[in-house]
Amino acid sequence: MSALAIRLSIIWPASAKIGHPGDPRGISARGFDAALVNRYPGGAGYGPLVDAKTEELRAAHDVLAEFYAERLAGELARMPIERAVLGLFCDLTLAAGLGAGVGDIGCGTGRLEPYLAARGLRPRGFDLSAEMIRVARRDHSGFDFAVADLRELPIGDASLAGVVCWYSLMYLAPSDRPAAFSELARVVKAGGYLVTAFKAGDNQLRRGGRSVGLGVEFDVYWLAPEEMQRQVIDAGFVTVFWGGRLAEGQEGSPQGYLIAQRP
Repeated sequence: MSALAIRLSIIWPASAKIGHPGDPRGISARGFDAALVNRYPGGAGYGPLVDAKTEELRAAHDVLAEFYAERLAGELARMPIERAVLGLFCDLTLAAGLGAGVGDIGCGTGRLEPYLAARGLRPRGFDLSAEMIRVARRDHSGFDFAVADLRELPIGDASLAGVVCWYSLMYLAPSDRPAAFSELARVVKAGGYLVTAFKAGDNQLRRGGRSVGLGVEFDVYWLAPEEMQRQVIDAGFVTVFWGGRLAEGQEGSPQGYLIAQRP
């Protein structure tokens, strides 16, 4: 059966590219964020996309890095649905025959890298937060990580077999979504895949971070599954899987999952 024919579902509950001035796509992952700082010394190393909301999100996740590293350590091993969705993505990506290189976009502390590698992929992590990247490099030293903004990724056109966006697209304001999803489509090879997990909701703006008690907050959107699917389709992907599960513990919302392929 063709991957595009897969329609599995779990029932839903009731002005330049950022990078090195010479060749932004040719430097190492560990050197990339340093190159950004050198090029944009007045902008925390993030180039022309930095605005107040981006800076707020980056600063908050710098504070949250150690908290996430401790709280989420080993969490994937206790979440069979998440492993199943990621496993399906890995199987589809490898079956496409486009190589094993994938980007973990919004990788945070790098907690998914060992699982992706164990399933045969070669992940490389990117995150807006320099502190998240520092923790990722410390805790997962066998992988490459770099600071980057998902709206302008330091990755060549059609250079990845797939991208993982695990709870990293829910911070995008509506006005930023078309460009961000188009950027994901740009870096994925024809036939490659995108997988995302997200908090499923009503598309309304919320303020996240307050509950952890670390004095940080930031904008977050709990996206309706229809909105997530519309964004990937508008960017040129085709949905091959979508699903969800009920909220557990203190999650506060159902969780959504989507896998899409770039034709």
